[in-house]
Amino acid sequence: MHNIQTRAVPPDACATLVRGGYSPLLARLYAARGIAQPEELADGLGALLPWQTLKNIRPMAARLADAIARQERILVVADYDADGATACSVAIKGLSAMGATVDFLVPNRFEYGYGLTPQIVELAATRRPDIILTVDNGIASVDGVDAAKRLGIETLITDHHLPGSQLPDALIVNPNQPGCDFASRHLAGVGVMFYVLMALRAELRERQHFADGAEPNLGELLDLVALGTVADVVRLDQNNRILVGNGLKRMRAGRMSAGVAALFQVAGRAAHKANTFDLGFTLGPRLNAAGRLDDMSLGIACLLASSSESAMGLARQLDELNRERRHIEAGMREEALADLSDIDPQSRYTLTLFREDWHQGVVGIVAARLKERFHRPAIVFAPGDGEEVRGSGRSIAGFHLRDALDLVYKRQPELIVKFGGHAMAAGLTIRQAALGTFREAFESVARELLDEKQLTRTIETDGALPPQDISLELAESLAACVWGQGFPSPTFYNRFQVLKQRVVGEKHLKLRLASRGREFDAMLFNYADWLPDEIEAVYQLVANEWQGRKELQIYVEHWRAAADEMLEG
Repeated sequence: MHNIQTRAVPPDACATLVRGGYSPLLARLYAARGIAQPEELADGLGALLPWQTLKNIRPMAARLADAIARQERILVVADYDADGATACSVAIKGLSAMGATVDFLVPNRFEYGYGLTPQIVELAATRRPDIILTVDNGIASVDGVDAAKRLGIETLITDHHLPGSQLPDALIVNPNQPGCDFASRHLAGVGVMFYVLMALRAELRERQHFADGAEPNLGELLDLVALGTVADVVRLDQNNRILVGNGLKRMRAGRMSAGVAALFQVAGRAAHKANTFDLGFTLGPRLNAAGRLDDMSLGIACLLASSSESAMGLARQLDELNRERRHIEAGMREEALADLSDIDPQSRYTLTLFREDWHQGVVGIVAARLKERFHRPAIVFAPGDGEEVRGSGRSIAGFHLRDALDLVYKRQPELIVKFGGHAMAAGLTIRQAALGTFREAFESVARELLDEKQLTRTIETDGALPPQDISLELAESLAACVWGQGFPSPTFYNRFQVLKQRVVGEKHLKLRLASRGREFDAMLFNYADWLPDEIEAVYQLVANEWQGRKELQIYVEHWRAAADEMLEG
């Protein structure tokens, strides 16, 4: 069951944006997304939030500057997802450009799990670092920092995840740590590292480190910052939109790293028209495939590649891993749906599933698919170490997943070995024997925090478009904007006559639609049954490029027979 809802448009904000020079349609779209003043849409790097407002960033910059002066060995310890990989690459490139002696280590998720654990510290110690610098992890690594300290290794933490009740005894830069006044809580891990480099460059300027004029241009790292930010699905507030938008400009202009260019090529996407969809749904998954099935060192090596030839070889390996990941995911998804066939998912507030043969690296994606299909918080488990199982969860709006797990833990501490994450995604480890008890405890918490309205999917649209406004030019104009998590790409809602329809690729519908005398080509993906003669459709406008020609297409996302109950397309 779905509700269709038109986003509210504050009239005063809309009028202000029109006076600021925006078209009535763009003003409407931006106002509906919380923009009230034209300056909130400033996209130049000069409009970034000042790095000085990040807690501890000055002392961290000073410590890194000291390390460069003393030629101390810095070892970057990264997370094994796309955010961690891009953050690691930004750290390696940026620190190296400023004269640091730097290397990296990324945990294999199957051997070491997440974060700076004592086991990872032991492995890191074999590299004989003076400093461990974490990227996209570390805020919960109390034991790991203590282990490093016992070995005489200093730890610097850059992270963006929510802290637990105890912070590690280390210098921390994290916009979500207590006492941080940074105006955005939504920086990705790669964004935090980029800010640290800005502070470090400023510190080195004061020390006249760049007296020979060889000051690095940090803008050259923005393609990696954009990729990691979008792939990590953080909210695209103004600060993140600036980072992403400037990274996309570099990609479109062909001024990107060899690794990012190679990922575009193996994905069959055109970098000259790069958008957030490319980053989140084609490049990001290929990068993530390394951490899910193999070792993220492969992904980092691709991003750090110095030549197109070496980058392409690594990108092809990532592409092959992604194909394998999709195959594994499809099998697990079908098995999960089979397991759910014995129950009514709509009768439950949560979905918690486990099989002995499921792949630990793919559980998060399967949880996301189940969440999308049933609009329920979902956690999928796979075998872990010994008698433990490891799970990954995805949530819906209004249900903070990490806080829900924290509530389960506080009530029944014996159920959860460890957990972490944020509102929409989290990971946890439990004993396999406790799986049934955990399932019911998690369900109980959800029933306290959710209601039936929240469990009904609401599809938000930007209302109807006059048919005369539906054009290739509008599609291209919208594609040039930065849309994403928390700043969703525009969707519209109109009634159409279905003039023609045929199945293509065995599972998609190619359509010819009409509205008020105008006709449009359209696609409905992953749906191969016949549509009625008249539908009401939620859709996006797409500038489709085929054999050198651009043409307008309507991508139908949801539809219903006119005046009938909404069905998902």
